[in-house]
Amino acid sequence: MRRLLLALPFALLPFALLPFALLPLAMAQAHDDHDHAHGTLGAHEHGVAKLNAVLDGNTLELELDSPAMNLVGFEHAANSDADKAKVAAVRQQLEQPLQLFGLAAAAGCKDDAQELESPLFGDAPKADDDGDEHEHGHEHSDIGAHYQLTCANPDSLTQIDLAPLFKAFPATQKINVQLIGPKGQKGVEATPAKAAVAF
Repeated sequence: MRRLLLALPFALLPFALLPFALLPLAMAQAHDDHDHAHGTLGAHEHGVAKLNAVLDGNTLELELDSPAMNLVGFEHAANSDADKAKVAAVRQQLEQPLQLFGLAAAAGCKDDAQELESPLFGDAPKADDDGDEHEHGHEHSDIGAHYQLTCANPDSLTQIDLAPLFKAFPATQKINVQLIGPKGQKGVEATPAKAAVAF
């Protein structure tokens, strides 16, 4: 599924607009450069998550990437019963995307497929996560969630309200969103005070 999401910008945009399809890569590089300039490593920044949203016909794909600290409150392996319970509760929340992402009811979106990924869920760390440590010496741990939804009336889907996500995970203070839809592609920043992002 992840390959499909990465390929969609190229499939959706006409060849004349191909340079614009490279915008997420340029923005990601600029974000990484910005992080390095301020002493953090890579794009891992506590309080900040990333969301890619692609609406192609009746299919809505959402890919959320967040430091585990934003969602579960820690990044170490869950060894205690309390930590294991917190990880299980967060996983259960993430398994219900229609509760986390506010989509117009008229759009009739249904969850078709999902993939959750994190070392906290027992997955092996991604290659780019290896050795990624804070200056305090502990490793970063991210949580990735990828959803594929089918919307019966995609024309009714003009925005995504992230307020439920901010409410569920209050340590998340900002979400950098890349949107690709019928009107083109854009990057926006969502916050609890400005949680709705329009296609």
